[in-house]
Amino acid sequence: MATKSEFGGKGYPDFQDHLKALKDRDLLVSIDQPINKDTEMHPLVRWQFRGGIPEPDRKAFVFDNITCSRGKTYDLPVAVGALAANREIYSIGMRSPVEEIGARWSHAIANPIKPREITDAPCQEVVIEGAHNLDGEGKGLDALPIPISTPGFDSAPYFTATGCISRDPETGTQNMGTYRAGLKSSTRLAVRMSARAGGAEGHQHWLKYHKRGEKMPMAIILGCPPSVAYCAPQKLRMGVDEVAVAGGIVGAPINQVRGKTVDLMIPAEAEIVIEGYIDPEYLEPEAPFGESHGHIALEDYNNIMEITAITHRKNAVIASIISQVTPSESSVIKRVAYEPIWFDHLTHGLGIKGIKRVSMHEPLTNIRRVIFLVFERGVPTTEVWRALYGASTLNASVGKYVIAVNEDIDPDNGDAIFWALAYRYNPALDVAILPHRDKGHGPKSDVRGGREESTMLIDATLKADMPPIALPTKPYMEDAKLLWEKLGLPPLKPESPWHGYSLGDWSDEWEEMAQRAAAGDYLENGRRSAQLRRNDVMPNTSIRDVPRTTDDT
Repeated sequence: MATKSEFGGKGYPDFQDHLKALKDRDLLVSIDQPINKDTEMHPLVRWQFRGGIPEPDRKAFVFDNITCSRGKTYDLPVAVGALAANREIYSIGMRSPVEEIGARWSHAIANPIKPREITDAPCQEVVIEGAHNLDGEGKGLDALPIPISTPGFDSAPYFTATGCISRDPETGTQNMGTYRAGLKSSTRLAVRMSARAGGAEGHQHWLKYHKRGEKMPMAIILGCPPSVAYCAPQKLRMGVDEVAVAGGIVGAPINQVRGKTVDLMIPAEAEIVIEGYIDPEYLEPEAPFGESHGHIALEDYNNIMEITAITHRKNAVIASIISQVTPSESSVIKRVAYEPIWFDHLTHGLGIKGIKRVSMHEPLTNIRRVIFLVFERGVPTTEVWRALYGASTLNASVGKYVIAVNEDIDPDNGDAIFWALAYRYNPALDVAILPHRDKGHGPKSDVRGGREESTMLIDATLKADMPPIALPTKPYMEDAKLLWEKLGLPPLKPESPWHGYSLGDWSDEWEEMAQRAAAGDYLENGRRSAQLRRNDVMPNTSIRDVPRTTDDT
């Protein structure tokens, strides 16, 4: 946790403090040459997710010299990847080691800290309002260097790293969600709030304003304290104030200020704030846009937001995230938070023993569809199945496939998963298919249409002891690695399994034989086997299936 003397006395880092921390850790790349926001910016950063660069080596980018396809230049820089290009960047934003993030989230959700209202806010150092300042080409939204995320498919520049703030007109409780928002004019946005069951709370607010026939106030923030940014896409229960949970993360109240033209409370250290009202009656076609499920979202009718003001810091930096096909920045943000929440649900909520971790599959599948439950050896089958059912029911849209494996199986290695399915899973006995699963976040045209999917639960854990893995044991592989490096051979990237180990079906006698062979004393093993000769067995009969005679020594 930060102390009150840190970060200008506010007690938590804002977005620019976060960028400085990334630079100090060599996790920030500054691009000074001209970059076209419409055609080059996101494709450039995308390559670190699709170019074979290991996850720890992915970095944040800041672009200072921005142009567009119309030949314009822009004064404000754009940061891409600064929230979660990799887990280390996310952990810096959370101010917590990766292994402690789950506990940090659980504590913050259970112990929110009410925000603190202030009147002199950095996010309102510059105020742009009035039709003469907002309306027209090069003004208002059109003056902002908002990138196109998926050039070649997207219909407009889009706000992606958003915190969209709305208020329940009945309870007064605010909500903040991450919704995409496409630019339509210098004063108009199309905002997509998920209308499906369990979707955006902002949509639930809009339904109430729609019923009242009243415009819905909204404030969209771009760039805010990382703790606030991470709360926006988090799956919190309805009615929870995300900014209060953000305070719980940093252990201090988040400063808020009242909007200039909307009666909403806004994080005071936001970089840029877009204020306006959602139309209560009319909808407008929105998209195509590359969505986080990895497909292009085609045109739908969605909400219209008319802009009443833009406020920002004097030295504002616009935040944009890489989403679309996973792995991506948005999938890291969700995965690092979701995995500990599911683990906590299974271990503390359901009291399941022997589960070591929860892993959500990220590449291409977008973490929600495939979940792996990693168990230690010897967990009863009944406990494994309790966990499979429990993981599939925590969230209606998460868990199309839930697969239990043992801890020697790396969930991030597809070959290892197929290995477990090939030798530890019986399709006739170790699978259950559950109907009536929500389709969740995905292209509308998938799975033969329809409104429902199903869930497949698979137990691919060991059901009985098996012979060891047929690789040299760990000491020999470690010695060989040192020899490899001494010989100057190409750098190694060990893949699990990289050494042999016992799976239970291995006797002390066989262990002694192996040690003798490695020590050059295989002849002693030959003398031993000669004493066990038989003439009453068939080839390939296991020695364990033949009783020893009194002559065997």
